[in-house]
Amino acid sequence: MTTALTCIGLLGLLVIGLGLGVSMTRAQTGTNFGYAADPADRLHKIVRAHGNASEYAPILAILIYVTALGEPASWVIWAGVVATVCRYLHAVGMLATRTLDALNPLRFVGALGTYLAGLALVVAVFAG
Repeated sequence: MTTALTCIGLLGLLVIGLGLGVSMTRAQTGTNFGYAADPADRLHKIVRAHGNASEYAPILAILIYVTALGEPASWVIWAGVVATVCRYLHAVGMLATRTLDALNPLRFVGALGTYLAGLALVVAVFAG
């Protein structure tokens, strides 16, 4: 359960940290609402990174928690770890790229890993 709680805490930290980043960027740019439609704009990138993390982190946290309630197999624990790491990779890939229109390997690996690890956790829920 310790690994699961660590992953859940890290997912929460990611969402809250990105949210704080959005607020700070809004303050720095004087933008109270919305953001430029420019995928290279710093505010645009961090808002989308926060939005994307907010879409996936809650369900991943629930899946990680539910699968940790019993005696999960090691692959289930690793699926939670991979999902968490991939969420961070995805966020870094979104923030570190010059523009969201460009392909970024971290973003790609983060997204693919999230899908695969998330599906593994879903299988674990059904199997458990």
